[in-house]
Amino acid sequence: MEFKRIRKGQRAGFTLVEMLIVLGILVLLFAMVVPRFIGSQKKAKVDLAKIQIGNFRAALERYYIDCDQFPSSEQGLQALVSQPADLPDNVTWRGPYVSGDIAADPWGNPYQYENPPTHGSGDTPDIWSFGPNGEEGDDDDICSWTGASQASGEEAATADMKLPKTQPPVRSADVTPKSGTKASPLTTPKAASPRPRRTAPEPQPIRSEIP
Repeated sequence: MEFKRIRKGQRAGFTLVEMLIVLGILVLLFAMVVPRFIGSQKKAKVDLAKIQIGNFRAALERYYIDCDQFPSSEQGLQALVSQPADLPDNVTWRGPYVSGDIAADPWGNPYQYENPPTHGSGDTPDIWSFGPNGEEGDDDDICSWTGASQASGEEAATADMKLPKTQPPVRSADVTPKSGTKASPLTTPKAASPRPRRTAPEPQPIRSEIP
């Protein structure tokens, strides 16, 4: 009985091989899940920066409607929250145009603003973020002039709207009239003149001669 108790106590724990197997499975799961989590978190921050830049652009459009001009580079995005001190007297500032303060980008860096713009093709000021690495001029910068960062609540429907292609005019000669419909006089082919029908000769009465 004492020998059986010892064997039962030995089987109650994990062996070294079993612990190594469990540890290997945990390491494998960690290596598979963590990179995906980091990648999805990075993408979420990039999408958030694009949305914030798009919201700034929409607020600048409302600012322009009221003030007939965009804030200068010196005034910056702060002009959307508080009225600039050097605003002309004949301009009515009806802000704030964004709720709260001007938020930093998802990586904690301030958004960059420039007016007149030097990168975009239009008159809208340039807004950009340094991106994940916090350095300017890299491929991970998120800019308003690239088009991808214009994901805001307002969609430029008129810019993306395409006119339908015009179809060439259909000539009446190319249209085949359907059965049961009256064809146009321009498309009705001339009826061929009927040929005279041959009539079989009338049978002649047979006369029998009586001798």
